[in-house]
Amino acid sequence: MLLLIIFDSITMGILRKLAEYLYIRKRDPKEPTSSWIGYMNTINRISIFMFLIGILVIVFRLIFGKK
Repeated sequence: MLLLIIFDSITMGILRKLAEYLYIRKRDPKEPTSSWIGYMNTINRISIFMFLIGILVIVFRLIFGKK
């Protein structure tokens, strides 16, 4: 039971952060801010967007590729 609660809190933390990176959810105003955290968040956003574009390209090629 305790392991499930810990796993759930970790998973929700990851999903919350992903939603913040994709601008789906507002950031927590209580979080500490610094310029280095801002740089890291920007790089993470770029990498997530590039990953999603890559997945879309792969799916597009699988659907409309040469037959």
